Amino acid sequence: MAYPDDVALPQITADDAIARVSNGAILIDVREQDEWDAGHAPQARLIPMSGLQERLAEVPADQKVLIVCHSGARSVRATDYLLREGYDAVNVIGGLVAWNAAGGEIESENPGTPRV
Repeated sequence: MAYPDDVALPQITADDAIARVSNGAILIDVREQDEWDAGHAPQARLIPMSGLQERLAEVPADQKVLIVCHSGARSVRATDYLLREGYDAVNVIGGLVAWNAAGGEIESENPGTPRV
């Protein structure tokens, strides 16, 4: 089933995303590798927007996925794309900036303090 143009994009707040992820929801980070390395949610899976089409098979097709980026712009586009491809995707409003501000955990692959 195609995602219709006249339906509002599903979105949730960072607070809601944090709660859902703590209960097992899948969080997909669509930022690039260098952004991920600087700081990301520990539970997230990295599938950069630039490779989303090629890595579509890595997105779970049988459950809702939460989509996050830095501030929410790329995740809107990624969520829209996934919905059109038949996935049950939801955008996290405000991205990892909002996630971090809401108290969501951030870890880094680099030495030092994680940053988003």
